[in-house]
Amino acid sequence: MKTLLTAAVLAAGLISSSALAAPLKLGVSAGPYGEILDFTAKLAAKEGLEAKVIEFTDWNMPNAALQAGDIDANNFQHQPFLDNQIKQRGYDIVSVAKSVVVPMGLYSKKAKAVAEVKNGATISIPNDPTNAARALVLLSDVGLITLKSTGPTTSLIDIATNPKNLKFAELDAAQLPRSLDDVDASVITLNYAVLAGLDPKAALKLEDDQSKWHLVWAVRKDRQDDPAIKRFIELYRSPEVRQFILTRFNGTIVPTW
Repeated sequence: MKTLLTAAVLAAGLISSSALAAPLKLGVSAGPYGEILDFTAKLAAKEGLEAKVIEFTDWNMPNAALQAGDIDANNFQHQPFLDNQIKQRGYDIVSVAKSVVVPMGLYSKKAKAVAEVKNGATISIPNDPTNAARALVLLSDVGLITLKSTGPTTSLIDIATNPKNLKFAELDAAQLPRSLDDVDASVITLNYAVLAGLDPKAALKLEDDQSKWHLVWAVRKDRQDDPAIKRFIELYRSPEVRQFILTRFNGTIVPTW
């Protein structure tokens, strides 16, 4: 039966025989993104396309692994983050498809509303440039600060007004949930919030589905036309996976298709 299935898939021109010989290795940050890839991998397996999902806890590693050829594709980052890594490290990596919007949120154990953030409060934000920009834009959207610019290179020096004299602690993204005991509020990406047991619906503010910080599928430039990778991404962007996301994550992760 397996031989017949393999022959049928090859005959359909979906994937190459070399792809069938070794599973696709797909990089993702730990948490909800991995669950979505695991679900997609089960759909792919029905077509004879095997995929192994590899989780990373350090955001710098998935692109390094992709560049080195240790993985075939990754799905964990938004375009500004990828652009910054390419600029800094010279990676030969391109994005090939939109993924999901994973809202960044403002969380606090000391305030129940944005208006309750006190004067002189300390807010922790991600220390990588693009997610720091994203966090500052969110803080601007809720009126805690104003910014001179709101692009992917926005940094602390672009703060125009800071009426509550807020202080900022820049931390590794994975450490932000832990910082909530020591700071007044923190801007945290959803995957790390979920891993830490935070309820996104309890956030003081979440990005909405219009966020420009949607995730992307990334591959090495020389693999962007690989039929196995393309087929897996097609399955990822299927109605079945969309329904899984909406049901499993109850609107806290939003498909772009």
